[in-house]
Amino acid sequence: MSKRLSMPEEKSKRIAIGATVGGVLLFIMLVVIIVIQFVQMGVRRSELNEYEAQREQLQAEIDKDLHDLDYYQSWFGMYSAALKQGFVFPD
Repeated sequence: MSKRLSMPEEKSKRIAIGATVGGVLLFIMLVVIIVIQFVQMGVRRSELNEYEAQREQLQAEIDKDLHDLDYYQSWFGMYSAALKQGFVFPD
């Protein structure tokens, strides 16, 4: 003789409700984690874009300064700078 184990209807409803609530909470937590990850990715992307813009600006300044350096190292550039500083050729 085997006894059948039967749960009362109320107990099975509680288990079903508990499993449903647990599943819903797990789903909500996963959605929140995904949203946080997307926000962090967006922030990181905007930071990278900002750094890239700064790098391009600094590279443009370096190129300009190198051009100025080449100019002032030339004879004409030195002559022009001397005249701007008030150099007067002796008679």
